[in-house]
Amino acid sequence: MAVTVSLLSGIAKLLSGASVRWIDCQPDTCQRVYFANHTSHLDAIVLWSVLPRELQSLTRAVAAKDYWDRGPVRRHIAKSFNALLIDRTEIKVHQSPVEMMLREMGARYSLIVFPEGSRSSGDDVGEFKSGLYYLGKKRPDLELVPVYMDNLNRILPRGEVLPVPLLSCISIGSPIWLEAGESKIDFLNRARNAVRRLRDL
Repeated sequence: MAVTVSLLSGIAKLLSGASVRWIDCQPDTCQRVYFANHTSHLDAIVLWSVLPRELQSLTRAVAAKDYWDRGPVRRHIAKSFNALLIDRTEIKVHQSPVEMMLREMGARYSLIVFPEGSRSSGDDVGEFKSGLYYLGKKRPDLELVPVYMDNLNRILPRGEVLPVPLLSCISIGSPIWLEAGESKIDFLNRARNAVRRLRDL
């Protein structure tokens, strides 16, 4: 599996030509939730691959089970990267995605999440779903770190199978936390705007 990870992360970095900018934030082994815009199936692999090696083993990408559990190749990739697969089709009261994420990350792992839920087709960042808010509410110690991923939608456009090598940039911003008394909608708007601001820096 280590060979698969090294090979795929190397290919992802080569195809994406990804450079990374840490803006008012530095790599750290503390528990974090990296939350990013979502435009390509390459997003999670590219973001994971640009993290320093000491963070990679501590960071798990949250991905859709209905996509990554479909077929032996995708299943092997997801398992190799220790991805946390969320079932979006059968959500149960006592097994909500947020509870599963919190249980799986424990006191060790950080997560990569995409709060839009599904891939957006344009350059703007779509509305955030509520999961990020509940992660921040249930684990106020977690650093919630905004990430903007530029140009990945053009490297592997929606509906395409073969990627087109282009340059991309991953911008990682300063952490935020849920503030006392902050409503869900206000927090989600603030988190979304934190990602959008990185696009313009």
